[in-house]
Amino acid sequence: MTNPTDVARDLLELGAATLGESGGKPMAARIKAVWAGARLAAPAFPVRCTPGDNLAVHVGVTRAPAGAVLVVDVGDVRELGYWGEVLTTGAEARGLAGLVIDGCVRDVDALAHHGFPVFSTGIALPGATKNAPGAIGTPRVIGGVDVHPGDWVVGDTDGVTVIPADALEAVIAAGRERATKEQGFFAALKDGKTTIELLDLDPSLIDDQSS
Repeated sequence: MTNPTDVARDLLELGAATLGESGGKPMAARIKAVWAGARLAAPAFPVRCTPGDNLAVHVGVTRAPAGAVLVVDVGDVRELGYWGEVLTTGAEARGLAGLVIDGCVRDVDALAHHGFPVFSTGIALPGATKNAPGAIGTPRVIGGVDVHPGDWVVGDTDGVTVIPADALEAVIAAGRERATKEQGFFAALKDGKTTIELLDLDPSLIDDQSS
């Protein structure tokens, strides 16, 4: 599987939750879509900022390849607006696919208006400085997950999952298998089966005082 458009389509169809249960690596739950309906599936371009500073993000926008998603580590100072409409406009002009940041952003209405997918830990008004060291294009731990350049990042309403580049085909195959199995569950549940039966669960472990 070499066509990035086909890969992105397949990953978006399966979704972050299914992929996260199929060999992908889910990011921390604090990282969520900034606007309703935001979705992305793209290769990662990691960025490391000095806490409180976003110079590395500005540089990353100019250096990341078209079609990539910036995946940003800001350290332990998360409650600043590291990203907003200005950086979004610059990123769109360079063909970037989106942003995942373990920190805050701002200008949320504008981001939604642009349709630019952004996943962050939250929203914050104060801006960051722009004069401290950082790094781009090198592996980082972001949202509790190792992220290497070229790993695939999938984000949707459920959260963000990272798929190592060398495991892409295996994770997609496992995701398809899981999705097919779940479709069987849906049909069986509509026919009267229970999740207790389908998942072979042990209800005797539950103290049942309902009867």
